Amino acid sequence: MSSTVEELEQAPARHGLLRYAATKAGGALLSIAMVIVATFFLFRLLPGDPVRALAQGRNMTPEQLDLERARLGLDKPVPEQFLHFIGQTLRLDLGVSYEYKRPVLDLIGERIGSTLLLTGTALVIAVSLGLWQGARAGWKPGSRFDKISTAISLVLWSVPTFWLGLLLLMVFAAGIGPIPGIFPTRGSSSVDKPDGFAGVLDVGQHMVLPCLTLVAVVYAQYLLVMRSSVIDEVGQDYITTARAKGLRDDDVRRRHAVPNALLPTVTLVFMRIGFVVGGAVTVEAIFSWPGLGQLFYEAIRVPDFTLMQGTFLLITVSVIVMNTLADVVYHVLDPRVRSA
Repeated sequence: MSSTVEELEQAPARHGLLRYAATKAGGALLSIAMVIVATFFLFRLLPGDPVRALAQGRNMTPEQLDLERARLGLDKPVPEQFLHFIGQTLRLDLGVSYEYKRPVLDLIGERIGSTLLLTGTALVIAVSLGLWQGARAGWKPGSRFDKISTAISLVLWSVPTFWLGLLLLMVFAAGIGPIPGIFPTRGSSSVDKPDGFAGVLDVGQHMVLPCLTLVAVVYAQYLLVMRSSVIDEVGQDYITTARAKGLRDDDVRRRHAVPNALLPTVTLVFMRIGFVVGGAVTVEAIFSWPGLGQLFYEAIRVPDFTLMQGTFLLITVSVIVMNTLADVVYHVLDPRVRSA
C-alpha cells in the first residue's frame, strides 16, 4: 500500500520531468534546423573559389575549370545547391570533400579520435584543477590562496589562445636562450613511433604542450563558478550547524559545502563536453594536431564547402545536444528548479 502511495506521489514529478525534457528537446531540434540552414549560407560568404584553389599549380583551361565546377555541383543555382544540401543532411550524408575526394564522414571518423584524446584529457584536468582551486578559494575568500589562484586564472583566461600556444611552442619546443626544446613541435606522434608502452609515452610527449594550452585557458571558468558557489554556501544555516557540532573545517567543506556547490558547475561541464567533439581549432592548427580542428582549418583554406559544413555541423550539434542534457540534468539534481 505504501509503495502505491509513493508511486502516485512520484508520478507528477516524472510527468513534469518528461514535459520539461520534451520542451528542451523541441528547442534543440529547432536550433539544429537553424544551424543547418545557417551553415550552408555562412561558408559561401567566404572569399575564394574552391575550383581555382584546387587547380592551383595545374595548367587547366577555362573549359576544364567549368567541368570541375560542374562535377562539384557548384555550377547550379544557389537555391538548388541548398535543397541538395538539405536532402543530403537529412539522410545523414555529409557529402564528399573537394580536396580529399573522400566522404566527409570518413574523414571525420579518422580525426575524431585524436580530438577526443586531446580535448578530453584537457577537460578532465581543467575540471579537476578548477573545482579543487575554486573550492579552496571560495571557502576562505580574501585569503592569500584565493587572491593568487584567482589572479593567475584570470590572467590565463584573458590571454589569447593562439598567443599562449605560440609562446609555449617557441619556449618549450623550439627552445629559447638557456631553455632547450624538450617537446615535439608538431603532430600527435613521431614518424617512427615505437610500439607498446613507448608508443604511449611518445603520444603523451606530443600532447603536453597543446593540452597545457587548452587547460590554461579553460580551467578559470570552473574555478570562478565553483568559488562563487562555495561562497554562497558558506553563509547557509546547515554550514553553521555542522560547525557547531564540532566537525573539522575540512570535513565541513568536503562533505557539506562542496557537494551542494557542485550543482551550478554541472551545466558548465556539459557545455564544455560539447566543445570537446569540436576540439580547439586554434590549438590544433598551431601544434598541427591531426584532429577535427586541424581538419576544419584545412577546409577553410581551400575553401572546401562540404568539409567545412560537415565539421561545423558536428561541432554545433554536439554543443546543442550537451547544453540540452545539461538543462535536463540540472532540473533533475536541483529540487528548486523542479518546483519552479
